[in-house]
Amino acid sequence: MFQLGKTIISEEILEKDFVCNLTACKGACCVDGEAGAPLEERETEILVDIYKKVEPFLREDGIAAIEEQGAFVKGEDGEWETPLINNSECAYVIYSEKGIAKCGLEEAYNKGATQWRKPVSCHLYPVRVKEYTELTAVNYHKWQICDPACTLGEELKIPIYKFVKEALVRKFGEKWYAELEVIAKEHLKQ
Repeated sequence: MFQLGKTIISEEILEKDFVCNLTACKGACCVDGEAGAPLEERETEILVDIYKKVEPFLREDGIAAIEEQGAFVKGEDGEWETPLINNSECAYVIYSEKGIAKCGLEEAYNKGATQWRKPVSCHLYPVRVKEYTELTAVNYHKWQICDPACTLGEELKIPIYKFVKEALVRKFGEKWYAELEVIAKEHLKQ
């Protein structure tokens, strides 16, 4: 672990390689698991505000889940998250013609219906962020369903922090990311 400003960062995000391989996993991270996507407090308001613009991009069972549970829910851990369909897939999941899970929020963004891409936790994945009183932990979340992403990342030699660059900049800013790159260069020399 190392510190960058008010963040504590796992060395794994510098050392491990990762590139999503959707043809292999079919977007399982949006479907598997025991909870919805983690949400920041301000993202709950965004979901409520943009719901009507996003609704046309969603599946009927996703719409039904959102209308029953709300645009967001409080998880068992007391944190905000996206609602689930039948305690399984995220209510905002849609599927491509090839059966790959995609984000309906991101689809609405890509089509110009909204200005908000998707929850930052989804954008950052496989990086997970945990806010503490004084510091923010930035960690790699290893999950077996992402093994094909690790293999592809190794083949392409793309470390996690580069794969999620856009999301890290979105979360922490350009200056923070530039400092991370300097740290990564020094760390990987060792």
